[in-house]
Amino acid sequence: MAAAGVAVAVPALTLATGLSADASPSSSSTTASAATTHAAVVSGGDTTTPIKHVVVIFDENVSFDHYFGTYPKAANPKGEPAFTASTATPSVNGLTSTLLTANPNTDQPTRLSPAQAVTCDMNHGYKAEQQAFDHGLMDQFVQHTDSGDCSAKYTGESYEPGMVMDYYDGNTVTGLWNYAQRFAMSDNSYGTGFGPSTPGALNLVSGQTHGAAVSNGASTGVANGTVIADPNPTLDDCGGGTGTVTMDPANKNIGDLLNAKDVTWGWFQGGFTPTGTVDGKAVCGAKHANVAGSSTADYSSHHNPFAYYASTANPHHLAPTSAAMIGKTDQANHQYDLSSFWTSVKGSTMPAVSFLKAPAYQDGHAGYSDPLDEQHFVTDTVNKLMDTPDWKSTAVVLAYDDSDGWYDHQMSPIVEHSADPAQDALSADGSCGTPRTADTAKPSVNSDAYSDRCGYGPRLPLLVISPWAKRNYVDHTLTDQTSILKFVEDNWSTGQIGDDSFDAIAGPLTGMFDFSERTSGILKLDPTTGEPTNR
Repeated sequence: MAAAGVAVAVPALTLATGLSADASPSSSSTTASAATTHAAVVSGGDTTTPIKHVVVIFDENVSFDHYFGTYPKAANPKGEPAFTASTATPSVNGLTSTLLTANPNTDQPTRLSPAQAVTCDMNHGYKAEQQAFDHGLMDQFVQHTDSGDCSAKYTGESYEPGMVMDYYDGNTVTGLWNYAQRFAMSDNSYGTGFGPSTPGALNLVSGQTHGAAVSNGASTGVANGTVIADPNPTLDDCGGGTGTVTMDPANKNIGDLLNAKDVTWGWFQGGFTPTGTVDGKAVCGAKHANVAGSSTADYSSHHNPFAYYASTANPHHLAPTSAAMIGKTDQANHQYDLSSFWTSVKGSTMPAVSFLKAPAYQDGHAGYSDPLDEQHFVTDTVNKLMDTPDWKSTAVVLAYDDSDGWYDHQMSPIVEHSADPAQDALSADGSCGTPRTADTAKPSVNSDAYSDRCGYGPRLPLLVISPWAKRNYVDHTLTDQTSILKFVEDNWSTGQIGDDSFDAIAGPLTGMFDFSERTSGILKLDPTTGEPTNR
């Protein structure tokens, strides 16, 4: 990679004290209010929209620019899956020619091919990502997030210095680009905070990363009672080790709220079914190999956010008492293997809210997974759902837990301040953002009540795949991971989490839907190439 030879002007650090419904400088797709679009079609029932089933596919470690920076233009070299966008495709806030050739970072972004699908894992620590942002200049990625784990511990990893700047296009993430063509995507959605997988997963289901109690010794994953790294859950036989974490029993997650409303739900994760027991504890020994032949355990306990809460944990990985109880409260406590999801789908009892976590080799995490294996999981899942009677009332939300440290040029609005001398570094050493004042319009929000929750963090991909999704649409509404939480809360009228959860200030997902008209919403993709098998 060539070093940058020309400096370009970049925006200064953006500090937000509140949320705008439309914060993208290139926004061109404002929408009618949710109340207006819903009113014509909702007549009774137990949801506020026509969506009766939400399926969240929660994948791993991708920034927006890493997957969609050059959307909708793909290189289309011979021998790779082809992608040609519709002439009506809207533009995104992506990598312009200047950012590709005169980037302010010390390396220029370079296109990665399908042959480079398996790369090394990058540094995606809470502090390192803030340092990469460099006061909003977005020019220190090579110094702080490049090559976080490039020891070639996984077979077939590719790496060269400066790779953190690099990106895929529609010849590798072909399936996702085709979904964006047929359905809706966002180019203005962010991780709720900085840092790796566990904070992102906790934010998805609760909007909170504070209230962590450490067991079994010291943990480097918690600062000031807030989860900032990847400590395993104490209440999981397949986690264990030192420094495990349980969230405060007073803290709530979306599972608690759904239970209170008698709404069926479940977390379904690859490898959750034990392969045996040792001393009465479950062992999760299932493994698979990725496209490069590297084998890794299917189940990762720190990717399961509900295991951190006593109210929703299933420590011994007990199976549901019957197929009819999937999604309901029994000994499984709403925590399941992925196979249970398909049992419920086959039995026409799919839960109202389902969170799907691929086996690790298919979750997209650099190092042990990759975009090609991820594509297999996503397209196979969506293809099967499209064949069900429930598809007409289903919305699949494809979202990510963190950026892996991959370069993204767009500075996030900072809506939550933190001033941990040891962990924060965005706006100054020991500081991330400007302190917020009390929000009298939202008295449930206790401004800056907890340290080490600075956010929003890096920009992440977000897609909605549904018969009710707008077609070939790019939404510019400012959203974050808790916008998914907010959609579920609003759709089933559960109320909010409280205690300074980010759900209280989350932007809406409703701009990605058109609830006045349902389409067939069918787009079948080849899991290997990501190319359409129907139009």
